[in-house]
Amino acid sequence: MNEVCCEMTLLMHAIDQEGDSALQSGKPIDSALTAIVLAYGADPLATLEGRKSAYELAQFYDHGMAIRLLDRFTPRHGRVAGPAADRSEEPGRR
Repeated sequence: MNEVCCEMTLLMHAIDQEGDSALQSGKPIDSALTAIVLAYGADPLATLEGRKSAYELAQFYDHGMAIRLLDRFTPRHGRVAGPAADRSEEPGRR
């Protein structure tokens, strides 16, 4: 999931493809690729020298859903955020 191709990780490619497709087509931005790649274990914090991070790409495209997904999958305190983590921090809230 975290291999680099053409100076981007798969997560970076997903966000770039979603953002660029929305810009070119004029259709609403989709987040399916970002969600799938993150679900399969892509590192949301991976950075490459001289390149925008996945988060910076999402900001560039104003890709709000990707930003929320990246926030949700960003490790906090040695664990990955997700539904189980949320329940332990705030019972009854998802």
